[in-house]
Amino acid sequence: MFKDTGQDGEYIAAAYLEKEGYKILARNFHTRQGELDIVCQFNEELVFVEVKTRHNDKYGLPEESMTEAKKRKILLAAQYYLQQVSFSGPWRCDFIGIIMGDNDEVTEFTHIPNAIE
Repeated sequence: MFKDTGQDGEYIAAAYLEKEGYKILARNFHTRQGELDIVCQFNEELVFVEVKTRHNDKYGLPEESMTEAKKRKILLAAQYYLQQVSFSGPWRCDFIGIIMGDNDEVTEFTHIPNAIE
């Protein structure tokens, strides 16, 4: 697919979300606080999705990358996005973890709604 494992994962995650009925609003939205991998809408709710992709679990599972510091950065970036678009409805932060095999096939896929509270 792409040269970058992260791009591959974000593409796979976006395709999954669209299949599940989410509308993708933005990808790789950059702020001074950090980056939002995917911003989407599901019904009336805005959803910020952090995607972590790995080729194996040598460095731990993708969801183990969600440190408290990472969560704070995502929340700050999400709050910035909300201010920029003047959105005052419900929102949440999800996490998608992907492990890909040697042939770039998805061997493990995890979607955690409300991963950051």
